[in-house]
Amino acid sequence: MILYRDPLENVNFRKLLLNILPSLHGSSLRSLSQKTDVYSTGAEALVSEKTSQSSLEVEKLDGSGSFKPTHVVDHNDPFFTSLRKCTCPCDALDLASEAAVSIKHYTNSLTMTWRLFKTLSEEQQRYEKQLIFEHPAFVRLCQQLLRDARRMTRGDLVFSLHALVNLGVPQNTLLVQTLVRVSQEKLNQLDNRCISVLATTLAGMDKDKNVSALQAGLQLLVEQRISSIRDIFILQNLMRCLGKDAPAFLKKKLEMAVVREIDGLTFPNALRMFLALAAMNYCSLPILNPCSKKIQENIHDIPFRQLILVLEACYTLQYRNVKLFSALADYVNSTAYLWDKRQIILFLSACETLAFQPTELLDIFAEKVTEDPDFLNLKNLLIVLRVYSRLNHVPRVQKHLFFETLHSCLNKCLPQISSTELLKAVYSLGILGYLPHRALDELLQKDSKDELTLSDDLKEQNTVMLHSVKTCMELDSPSFTKPAFVLTENLSSLVSLNLRKAQEALIELLGDENMFRQNVQLPYRYHIDFEIRMDSDRKKVLPIAATDDHPDSCVQRLAFLFAPVSAFCLGTTHPQGKLAMKKRHLNKLGYHVILIQNKKFQEMKNEDAVEFLKRKIYSDAFSFPEATV
Repeated sequence: MILYRDPLENVNFRKLLLNILPSLHGSSLRSLSQKTDVYSTGAEALVSEKTSQSSLEVEKLDGSGSFKPTHVVDHNDPFFTSLRKCTCPCDALDLASEAAVSIKHYTNSLTMTWRLFKTLSEEQQRYEKQLIFEHPAFVRLCQQLLRDARRMTRGDLVFSLHALVNLGVPQNTLLVQTLVRVSQEKLNQLDNRCISVLATTLAGMDKDKNVSALQAGLQLLVEQRISSIRDIFILQNLMRCLGKDAPAFLKKKLEMAVVREIDGLTFPNALRMFLALAAMNYCSLPILNPCSKKIQENIHDIPFRQLILVLEACYTLQYRNVKLFSALADYVNSTAYLWDKRQIILFLSACETLAFQPTELLDIFAEKVTEDPDFLNLKNLLIVLRVYSRLNHVPRVQKHLFFETLHSCLNKCLPQISSTELLKAVYSLGILGYLPHRALDELLQKDSKDELTLSDDLKEQNTVMLHSVKTCMELDSPSFTKPAFVLTENLSSLVSLNLRKAQEALIELLGDENMFRQNVQLPYRYHIDFEIRMDSDRKKVLPIAATDDHPDSCVQRLAFLFAPVSAFCLGTTHPQGKLAMKKRHLNKLGYHVILIQNKKFQEMKNEDAVEFLKRKIYSDAFSFPEATV
C-alpha cells in the first residue's frame, strides 16, 4: 500500500510559500498565516471609474472600449508549441524550468499544470499533487508570479489565481493573498470572461476580509456589466458563484439577461442552468421550462450523475415538472439493464424526495431485489424501504416475495442496526401493511428497556413512528375483526377555514347539519374531517342521531378526508404512505374512505362542488374503495 504525505506538511516548503520574497512588498505584504486584514479597500472603490496609472500601463483601452492586453500569446513561440504537447502536470513544470523566460511562459505553465491535473483520477491526483509541490520548478514559478504579479495581464492574473487555489496552495499564503489584492486593483479592467473565472475561484475560497472585499466589488461590477453580457455560459457561471446570498434585484437582473439569450440555449447549458439556479436558490420558470424542454429533447445524452443533479436541483428550487420527471424515469426504465442497482437506488431516492412515483421503474427494481438481494446492505435497505413506503408502492407482481426478501435482508442486519434505524425500517414496512415479526420483537424489547429514547429533537418523531407501528400490529393483524361499534368523539363544531367550503356544500346537499358529523376523533389517534352514515342499501343518508345506537352492520359509514396536495404522489391522486395507511386502517374500522385533494376542491365553483360530493356519496363511494378527485 502506497502512503502519500501532504507536501504542505513540509515545514521548509510551507515557510517558503508563506514568505516568498517579502522584501519586494514591504511590511504590508507580510505572511498571512494569522489571516490578518492586510488590505481595507472598500467595495465601491474597487469598481470606481478611475483606475491606477500602474494598471493602465499593463492593459490599455483599445478602440472598441474594451481592455486589450499588451502581451499577446505568440502561438509560433516554440515554448507554447512544446507546452501544448505536455501530457502530465510535471511535464509543464519541467518545461518551465528549462525554457520559461517571461511571465507569460510562467503563467501559462501554471495553467497547463492545473488543466492536466484536473483530468486525473482522485488517486492519481493525490500522488501528482505531492510531485507538483515538491518540484523545484513549482517553487521558482511561485516566486516569479509574486515578483511580477502587478505586471501580469488580466487573463494571466485570474487564471493563475484560479490554478493556485484549485491545486491546493493555502489561501493564507503571501502568494495567494497578493494575487487577490492585485485582482482588486485590476477589477475594472477584467473582461466578462475574466470576471467569470474570478467568480468561480472566489466561490471555492474561504471567506476572509480580502476575499469578502473582492467578492463585494465583483458583485458591484457584475451589476454594472450585466446588460452587456451575452454569453449564457458566463451568466450561469456568475449565477452559480454569486449564490443564494446575492440580492434579489441582482438575481432578477441575471434572470432577465438569461431569458434574453434563451433562444440560443444548448443542451449542456440547459443542464448547467438547473445547477446555477439551485446555487442561487432562485426558481425562475421562464428559464426552467425551456431548459426542461431541451433536456427532454436530448434525454439519451444525459450522464447518470447529471440525472441526479437535475432532480436535486428541482428539489432545491421546489420545481415540480411531471413531464420532465416522467421523461427521466422512462429513460432510466428503458435503460435499467445498463445501470448498477446502486445507481437506480440513488435515482429512486431522488424521486422520493420529490414525491414522484416512477411506477414502472419501481416494479422493475422490485424484481431485481427479489432476484439478487445480496447488494442490499443496511444503508441501501433503509433507502429502499423509505422510497417504497413513502410512495406507497406495492409491486404488481410477486409483492409477497418482495416483502419477504426485504424482511430477510432486515433480519440479517439486526445485529448491526441501531435502535432508530430499526424503528424506521419497521415503520416503513408497517406503512406498506407488512409486519416483520422478528424485527418487531426486537423493537418492542428495546422499547421496554427505554432504548428508543433519544434527544428532544428526535423524541417526538420516534414517538409518532412507534405509535404507528403499534397501531399496525393491532389493525393489520390477521386476527383483527371489525368492531361492532367504533367509539368516536366530536372535537369541535367549528371547522377550519380550508374546510368551510366543504361544510357549506354538504349542508346544501343534505339539507341539515344533523346529517353529518365534522371533526371526528377516532381510536388510534385518527381523525376524519366529515362522517356521513347511510342505510345498508346505500341509497339514503341517515341522520347521525338516529344511528348512534345502531350496530355498524345496519349502517354504512363514509369518511371524508380532505387532504393537501402534498399528501399525494406528484401529479396523481395516489396517496402517499401515511395517508394510505390511515385509509387502510379506517377501512378496518368499518369506514368507506373518500380521499379528496382539497386544493382542487377549493378551485371548484360552489354548484360543481355540491354535484361532486353528490356523486361521491351516492355512487363512487361504494363502487371502489379509493374514490378520489
